Amino acid sequence: MLEKFEAYQISKEYYWLCKNLKMPRFLQDQLHRASSSITLNLAEGSGKPTAADQRRFYAIALGSLRECQAILELEKVENPEIKKITNQLGAILYSLSRKTITKT
Repeated sequence: MLEKFEAYQISKEYYWLCKNLKMPRFLQDQLHRASSSITLNLAEGSGKPTAADQRRFYAIALGSLRECQAILELEKVENPEIKKITNQLGAILYSLSRKTITKT
């Protein structure tokens, strides 16, 4: 269940933090898409029947997080709260994308 899926819950917080940042419109739109992609891929992956399918969606979520990081670096965003949650989420997504997963 998603309410007990820690990565999913953290990804929602990350999305909300990213949503409130001010930057050029084209990067803001891309940041919104990439940060929402993290949450959406975690949700979809958690519903997949095999560990391989789950890992694929979790790896996509990790890629979206890296895209967000690049945008934040381009815009020199130095928000300590975003940095902390980015590192936390990155560690969880890396782990999820690499090991055998059971249903959440």
